[in-house]
Amino acid sequence: PEPMDWVAVLQDNAVGGEMGTDIQKGTDAALQDLNYRENKSELEVSTLISCTPNEGTLDAYQKIVVTLCFSPKQLKRNVKHDRTPSRQDYALFLKFEAVGSTDDFLQRLTVDDKLTRENCLHKVELALTGSGLPVMLTFSPGPAINFMECYMGEHTDIICTLKNECDILPVSFAFCKIAHYNICPEKGKVKAKSSQDVLFSFLPRHMGTFKVKQIVDIIGPVAKKDCVPELVIRSFHQIHLKFSGTCKSVTKKPMLKTSLGVLVSNKEDHYSYVTPMALLKSDQTQIHDHVLNRNLDCALITLPNDRPASIRPSERHNNYRTIFTKVARYNYVDPEYSYTAYEELEKQVNKDYYADYIHSLRNHRLNKECARIFEKLNNPVDLGLKPASGLKSPQLKALRQDKLEEDADLENGNGLLTSQKLEEIKYKSVGKEVNVGFNAVPSSPQEHEDCSLILTPKQLHQIFIGPSTIDFGEVCVHSTSIRKMHIVNNLPIHVWIQVGIESEELQQTSPLSHVMPPHSQTYIPVVFETDKLGN
Repeated sequence: PEPMDWVAVLQDNAVGGEMGTDIQKGTDAALQDLNYRENKSELEVSTLISCTPNEGTLDAYQKIVVTLCFSPKQLKRNVKHDRTPSRQDYALFLKFEAVGSTDDFLQRLTVDDKLTRENCLHKVELALTGSGLPVMLTFSPGPAINFMECYMGEHTDIICTLKNECDILPVSFAFCKIAHYNICPEKGKVKAKSSQDVLFSFLPRHMGTFKVKQIVDIIGPVAKKDCVPELVIRSFHQIHLKFSGTCKSVTKKPMLKTSLGVLVSNKEDHYSYVTPMALLKSDQTQIHDHVLNRNLDCALITLPNDRPASIRPSERHNNYRTIFTKVARYNYVDPEYSYTAYEELEKQVNKDYYADYIHSLRNHRLNKECARIFEKLNNPVDLGLKPASGLKSPQLKALRQDKLEEDADLENGNGLLTSQKLEEIKYKSVGKEVNVGFNAVPSSPQEHEDCSLILTPKQLHQIFIGPSTIDFGEVCVHSTSIRKMHIVNNLPIHVWIQVGIESEELQQTSPLSHVMPPHSQTYIPVVFETDKLGN
């Protein structure tokens, strides 16, 4: 008995496996609804099933507990096209293999051996089955809910019915809090094939139209990322509702107050308040108009009660007429309180002077800035052109947290190994066969860094050396027989391979040391030479 390294490999391309297929449907319906190959390509099986631990070292007669976790996810095309998801049934095989015993690929390169029970003792298969049921929680009315208009301080209510269409599992929900809206109850649980009423209330706190997105969290047991055997209750799915409501203010129509002074109206002005009867259509009537005063469109019409305040200063260039006869209105200008024509001209000249001064300062500042930019860009590299001129910065996009976690697991190698992934890496490495140019020892800084790492059992499983048994056949004394020992590096790092020779008949084998680049394949010629008779 001795220690043994082991690794778990998920068989996602085995015969008889099912990935995301609804087996309760008929054959025609299943083929029309789901394409097996397309479904297979868009699902990363290593993210659906996790095994903890998925690699390790077992001492002699040691036992460990392995925890399996099944976390089905909604298909990408259902999320993109907003389809009603279907049931997903899975039937997979998980194989536990001893590291250093997988030489079936290398055996096909050399000799075909029949598989026997003794050759299969280094691996154990475990069948996994599971079903993923979609969250089928419907809202009536929904998903867009429009509330009636209300005034500030009031509220409008809508009763919404939540129905669980699933006939197996209950659904636990929780509404997120948003401003101006209230939901009762905020949390609840709907049993299978049952419904529950929820009251949506619109309580505006200020005026305006409020269009918000209400998030409904579906709560259930989810495995922790760091500690898979432990389950926590948190949100694993979200449903979005659209709320829309308008709040109006309580307004009072102001009445026109007839005050002493000049209140005017013409054809282009329209009062938003109640206009006195004397002004209604007064600019269109011509019953009392004098013949000489007709067709005066630019005239301003005064109110009848402005006579007591007519001695105040007014605008001289405006033409005022009476309301009915349209005669020129008497307007007294007090010389003690009004500007003369010369004073008004001086005032306008003073305004123009300061306006021209401010405009000249602005032009001077802009010219200095343009000169500074041209001096900065006037060089043989930029040639007076501003770098990246006219280019728009890319828009930042918020990525989903679960997608970032999946990518991080795949990059760090924490996920479960799959047979399809190993086949892709294997064919990539087989197509890159290198037989010359290897270093016997690490030389570059990158090679020193990679070769100083201690490989895990999962990494050792991706390095193929073999075949494990080499048969030289019948060899004459003092003659040589050469067989190839293949080495395949499927890792993205450099690997230092050293071969130890203990038999005197194999001392002619060389080279015994290789630094293999990432994803490469080579072989070592094993030379057998003896001067004695026997096996």
